[in-house]
Amino acid sequence: MKTYVGSGDRGRTSLLSGERVSKTHLRVEVCGDVDELNSVLGAMVAALPEHQGELTEEILRIQADLFHVGAWLATSPASPTLGMLQEIGPEHTKALEAAIDRLEGTLPPLRSFILPGGHPTAAWAHIARAVCRRAERQVLHLATGEPPERLSGVIAYLNRLSDYLFVLARYCNSLHGVPDRIWQK
Repeated sequence: MKTYVGSGDRGRTSLLSGERVSKTHLRVEVCGDVDELNSVLGAMVAALPEHQGELTEEILRIQADLFHVGAWLATSPASPTLGMLQEIGPEHTKALEAAIDRLEGTLPPLRSFILPGGHPTAAWAHIARAVCRRAERQVLHLATGEPPERLSGVIAYLNRLSDYLFVLARYCNSLHGVPDRIWQK
């Protein structure tokens, strides 16, 4: 399969469900946000120390989940393709909650706002969190024109994922002995 086909040279692309739409269509924009999030997570994994295999596997699973999220976003609401997509359901959100609880259990309680940054892996997690929040806002915008339940699992997942990424940033700083930077008012 060729990497380039030229079919998008006039500013249009195909959705997973087959429709051709403008590359500026909200559905394409939100897919781009999720792709950017997935890429940032890939950069974070590349920056993790090799001995962090469990954490790496957890993030790789999240990256795989994001491909399923993207499939939901790249499919129009009336498409028969919907029946072939893997559901993003409560079990995905619960897995993130369990990971948050596990990571938070190793951290001191947070009593102040913190500035994004610290160790490079923490900085990548903060960038991923910000991109995730943007993707979530775009999905909410997209969802206003669709049946309410269609993207509810995706919305919950992205909301919880941004929480996970915040805690992950703190965990990465702790893992590398770098204190979180407290916001000074």
